[in-house]
Amino acid sequence: MKVQILGMGHSLPEGILNNQELEQMVDTSNEWIVERTGIRERRIADKDTATSDLCWQAAKIALERSATEAKDLDLIIVGTSSPDMLFPSTACIVQERLGARNAAAFDVEAGCTGFVYALGIAEKFLLSPEYKKILVIGADLCSRFTDYTDRNTCVLFGDGAGAAVVGKGNLGPGILSSYLGADGSGGKHLYMPAGGSALPPSKETVEQRLHFIRMDGNEIFRFATKIVVAVSEKLLSQAGLSYQDVDFFIPHQANLRIIKTAMKRMRIPAEKTLINLDHFGNMSAACIPVGLSMAEEAGKLKNGDLVLMVAFGAGLSYGGILLRWGRDQNVF
Repeated sequence: MKVQILGMGHSLPEGILNNQELEQMVDTSNEWIVERTGIRERRIADKDTATSDLCWQAAKIALERSATEAKDLDLIIVGTSSPDMLFPSTACIVQERLGARNAAAFDVEAGCTGFVYALGIAEKFLLSPEYKKILVIGADLCSRFTDYTDRNTCVLFGDGAGAAVVGKGNLGPGILSSYLGADGSGGKHLYMPAGGSALPPSKETVEQRLHFIRMDGNEIFRFATKIVVAVSEKLLSQAGLSYQDVDFFIPHQANLRIIKTAMKRMRIPAEKTLINLDHFGNMSAACIPVGLSMAEEAGKLKNGDLVLMVAFGAGLSYGGILLRWGRDQNVF
């Protein structure tokens, strides 16, 4: 039995914030942003849109493409760092909106690794007989927690959501290996100081701008360039495969320099690598599912393709999924 992706969907806000507009907001330039990050524009949700709205839109598409009715879902897992509220979970909000009354629902908070964590967890659930179909979503509205006076972080982040319906298959396609990891000692390099039980919201925390993303870019770069290769090697080793076998590489879209460093070390060429951060920036947990959904829409994925997905994020968390693209004709 293999765990297969039965259908994908994604949702992106209509609003676009480009580098020229950022030039008017902070001390930066289009040339500096492109050289340092590779990003030219990013999608930004309007004030009336919540994370659950994008989740719901992406989920509806994934359900339709997988020929799945919401009532047939056994579980909904949402990977997000920007839930609608602390509780209830965004997954429960999505469950209600979809009418998925038979599904359990919970969120996973693993920063930009959120979708990979959620998919890895879903795989383990599907190995038991009680679960047959699971909705996995990666979504973030990073703009809600981005400090648009900090030129080092405000140029990076965008908003989006991607969803996958996963189920059981009998044939070759499906997840070949998965790996999840964390290094809590690096948590101080990427965090949001206030808003939790350690530092609850107050007049002081707002005035001190403690409800925005804080990041040490140099430390994250050093961590990411090493961990992407390490995770990739572990996934391929588990499956008895090599870099030469990879047909499509979908890395987390944090920074073009990180992606190119990983490509060089793993000898994966550009034509086999998905890069869309120039238009969408870093959408956190949404990067990989949006990329996978868009690749399928564009016809870039063929049945039997070996797809390597690797992410890293706050925690510091990291993980990856190696899968053989495709699905059975008769999925139960």
